[in-house]
Amino acid sequence: MTDATRKSHWDTVYTTKGESEVSWFQENPALSLELIDLARPAPESAIVDIGGGASRLVDSLLARGFRHVTVLDISLAALDTAKARLGERAGGVDWIVADVITWQPAQTFDIWHDRAAFHFMTDPADRFVYIEHLKQAVRPGGHVIIGTFAIDGPDKCSGLPVKRYDAASLAKELGEGFELLDSRRQDHSTPWNSSQRFQFCIFRRI
Repeated sequence: MTDATRKSHWDTVYTTKGESEVSWFQENPALSLELIDLARPAPESAIVDIGGGASRLVDSLLARGFRHVTVLDISLAALDTAKARLGERAGGVDWIVADVITWQPAQTFDIWHDRAAFHFMTDPADRFVYIEHLKQAVRPGGHVIIGTFAIDGPDKCSGLPVKRYDAASLAKELGEGFELLDSRRQDHSTPWNSSQRFQFCIFRRI
């Protein structure tokens, strides 16, 4: 899938469905926040949410006093939804409209968070580039939090195939230089009360 095709797909999703009408909607991103807490970030820590879209994680980070929050997503429509929800607070966030595969990080981050973007990387070449960009963006000693569908989770999302992981296979993808600190499984309840099993991991960059 090309960059333009991916962008068209996700713009269509976010312009034809409401924020709470997508399967990945979470009112409260509790597990992501728990894992971020394990990194013991300071208010000045730089945090990037990869594929953040209209996620409410940014709301929680701002409410907790973090001052350097970046949200990256391929879909402008998704980010516009989040901006509208935040109102004036949106001015305190760095919004980046980009495909993580073609994005060139202009700064380093203390925490890289990705809930349900990496599992769309079914092409090994895309995964390689994603991890190279991650290495460019996360400083030594920084933390990486990735949530994907678990091995026994769905094999598709939003009509697209995904690659499923457990903690060991996700650690293998990242390769040397990353220490697995914790892993959690989560049964996510969709807005229509079906269950999706996720695998979350937090790594420290050595």
